[in-house]
Amino acid sequence: MPPAGTGSTTGRLSTSMSNTCLAPSLLSVCFRLSTEYFAMSTSRLRPRCLSVLLAALLLWGGLPTASAQPQRAVRADTLYTMTGDPIENGVVLIENETIAAVGPASEVDVPASAEVHKASVVTPGLIDPRGTVGLSGIYNVPADQDQLDTSEPMQPALRALDAYNPREQLVSFVQQLGFTTVHTGHAPGALISGQTATFSTAGTTVEASLRDSITTVAFTLGPDAQARFESPGTRAKGVAMLRQALHDAQAAMDGGEPEGGDLGQDVLQDVLRGEVPALITAHRAHDIQTALRLQEEFGFDLILDGAAEAYLMTEEIAEADVPVILHPTMARPSGTTQNAAFTTAGVLHDAGVPVAIQTGWEPYVPKTRIALYEAAIAMAHGLPREAALASITREAAEILGLESVGTVAPGQRADLALFDGDPFEYTTHVCTVLSGGEVVSDECK
Repeated sequence: MPPAGTGSTTGRLSTSMSNTCLAPSLLSVCFRLSTEYFAMSTSRLRPRCLSVLLAALLLWGGLPTASAQPQRAVRADTLYTMTGDPIENGVVLIENETIAAVGPASEVDVPASAEVHKASVVTPGLIDPRGTVGLSGIYNVPADQDQLDTSEPMQPALRALDAYNPREQLVSFVQQLGFTTVHTGHAPGALISGQTATFSTAGTTVEASLRDSITTVAFTLGPDAQARFESPGTRAKGVAMLRQALHDAQAAMDGGEPEGGDLGQDVLQDVLRGEVPALITAHRAHDIQTALRLQEEFGFDLILDGAAEAYLMTEEIAEADVPVILHPTMARPSGTTQNAAFTTAGVLHDAGVPVAIQTGWEPYVPKTRIALYEAAIAMAHGLPREAALASITREAAEILGLESVGTVAPGQRADLALFDGDPFEYTTHVCTVLSGGEVVSDECK
């Protein structure tokens, strides 16, 4: 993935560097060819040598080569860049994997050779900031449900990338709905259920689709972490077990113990060093307060997950400067989510709390598809339109530390969703999806 800021120069830079490396050898070749050319006495051989000489000189001179893929242009009646106000009659130019230019049609010239795509509305490729797609499958049977291992209550060593299936039908399904990035992995339901990772929905191998191998470590507080294990049996026991595991990791780190002896402890040390955030699922207000208390005690970076009763803890969450990835409201409220509210996203946003909206750990399929509808519900209950769209684009990327996606700007990865109408209208379709500048879906869904 090209770094942010490279823009459309990536292809030219690589060509220039390649020609620079070849220059010394080509210089000697050109000198030898020119000498042989003028030494030749037969006119039959001179044209052949001249053609070789000219080809070498042109290559040495840095003759531009064709791009790895055709340059594309996207025209939008309304373009949501998520970096400023929407652009009416906007244009996006794409070169290779990145966005080369963005602006009104009056300011951005579209090359005659560009392949042009048109849409009513264009947004950044959508991001699901918390789900299990790729670990949980479309059939919803034990054979395709790898998102939660219940053999032990604490398993920080479990890696999402070892269970992710890029060929899972759900991955391609949600891609067609505009989702180009998914933050997925081990589900809530254990004190430490494992790691999460971030993937592009394009690519047929883990290596091709992987964007971040360890995005967070997933924790759960409250009754949801107690139901599947003999221990913990209470909230207090669960928190004591977590604190002990973190203390042990801290002691090993302070004692200079080499990494590699305990994979799970190594991961917890990454959390304690602030290299990997702790994603703590906590729905009840007092469980949210416990998560904030643990953060204060151990100093790790915290992302609140689920947070059904976050509207009761708005001031505390804002003061702690902790982002929230809200659980779906379309799931029937019960148990720890009994008091979930449609207004929570708007309340948190008004308090200055960064908010993303997830599909979450759902007992039903097809999972990620509902994130856009969740954002629409939040908008209908007080979340501003741009903030609602940001909750599954820019804000989601910022919370997860993803720098190259979530906005439409020069140098960013060319992930785009093209709609035939208002993205928040139920009857609107995603008609084209671009991932890394390539069209990965072109059928209205």
